[in-house]
Amino acid sequence: MTTPLISVLMPVYNAKKYIVAAVESILNQTFTDFEFIIINDGSNDGSLAILEKYAQQDKRIRLIIRENKGLVASLNEGIALARAPLIARMDADDVSLPDRLAVQKAYMDNNPGVNCIGGVSRVIDSQGRFLIHTDTSFGSKKVEEMALSGRTPITHPTAMMRTDSLRLVGGYKEQNFPAEDLALWLELSEIGEINNIEDVLLEYRIHDASISTMFHEDQLDKIREICTSACRKRGVEVEFKATVGRPGVTRKSKFEVVLRHGWWAFGSKQWRTSAIYAVKSITIMPFLDGGWRLLLCSFFRRG
Repeated sequence: MTTPLISVLMPVYNAKKYIVAAVESILNQTFTDFEFIIINDGSNDGSLAILEKYAQQDKRIRLIIRENKGLVASLNEGIALARAPLIARMDADDVSLPDRLAVQKAYMDNNPGVNCIGGVSRVIDSQGRFLIHTDTSFGSKKVEEMALSGRTPITHPTAMMRTDSLRLVGGYKEQNFPAEDLALWLELSEIGEINNIEDVLLEYRIHDASISTMFHEDQLDKIREICTSACRKRGVEVEFKATVGRPGVTRKSKFEVVLRHGWWAFGSKQWRTSAIYAVKSITIMPFLDGGWRLLLCSFFRRG
């Protein structure tokens, strides 16, 4: 077997609803010299049957089948298996745009001092409706400052990293879950640069079954812990700016997040989508005026 130039790493746990789009978005990349490491982390929803079908059709796929061990264990297992000098992350509910690997590979070839590169994402919902582009920082200094403030500067499934750098810092740390990606960016920034490119690389899906949704309160506490430690280590003080981006268990929390997503869609001139989210927010808390305001603005297409 020849050594591939990129190892694409994708853990899968019960992603049947989205897995076809995710897998095909990688297999249809314009850059083709890659291995696709897919770790089925004990899925029991039918995802495995789909993955096995694709593995039989495309020899670039290396399908690992085992019991559930969790995201961090799966990521580290993939890093250990990777044969390429570059590792590209992928999530089973997202969609990589066709030129993603080609664009990132060219950047990494031209910037040997960078050991992790991300990019812009189109944020979509569970139905694939466009909401907003990610608020992405550019320039290694700004990206590192963003990480220290608690705002994840690189959308995890857009990341392409140097395999040697990943192994040097010890990969992902179980104790940093569910903010293992932010901790990794900070560790990688200590041995090289981390950055973003302005290209749109991915459709990033947000939905109620995502890690960030299920563990958002624990995630915020872990982010504060990670950033406090990193700032102390560097001898700097950075204002903590992390916020809760996904709904919690309370009705008010769900209302606020649904309304925020609606205004994202409104700002992107997705009038129908913003109206849908307005109705959702009204259903959650009909006596608050925020949802009604969004609905009127969506109807008249005016802020």
